Amino acid sequence: MDLLAGGTESSTMTVEWAISEILKKPEIFEKATKELDKVIGKNRWVQEKDMPNLPYIKAIAIETMRLHPVAPMLTPRRTREDCKVAGYDITEGTRVFVNIWTIMRDPKLWDNPEVFCPERFIGKEVDIKGHDFKLLPFGAGRSMCPGYNLGLKVVEGTLANLLHGFNWKLPNTMTKDDLNMEEIFGLSTPKKIPLITVAQPRLPLEMYHF
Repeated sequence: MDLLAGGTESSTMTVEWAISEILKKPEIFEKATKELDKVIGKNRWVQEKDMPNLPYIKAIAIETMRLHPVAPMLTPRRTREDCKVAGYDITEGTRVFVNIWTIMRDPKLWDNPEVFCPERFIGKEVDIKGHDFKLLPFGAGRSMCPGYNLGLKVVEGTLANLLHGFNWKLPNTMTKDDLNMEEIFGLSTPKKIPLITVAQPRLPLEMYHF
């Protein structure tokens, strides 16, 4: 139950960050909906089998996880033997905390790391299963998130259908410059101020009758 609840919370948090970033950059929403309209059309919802044909939606999800990892610190590790890392001597038995929030915003590893840019993953093979140490949203090794495969599918599918089914706008006279993007840094990184937005149907109305 804890794993299921944790996975649901983390997926929701990631989707909230994705919508927030898209509201800051309306051109991303335009590119996403063009892809969705071309691949899916406007007479059905997105299904899991469609995701391989939606590279831009997948790129938005991955870029969100890079810039806003749900868990900024990986599960603690303990060194099995003496080793040297970046010139430092690390003795056997040392408890190590890996800060992936910093790694995935490191300017030595990423171009313009503070900028939300899904295009950085277009046309490239992306590994988020723990083999590329500069991109570790689910961790790596034996301690990586056991639900990463389900979590990724939930995030991609939910985000795809939210973008496909609705136009997203900020309420009243609020502008994208007013949108607060601060986060609470702890065991997870939710938005400091929850997102408030207006969703308007963009598909035929009969599509919303479940």
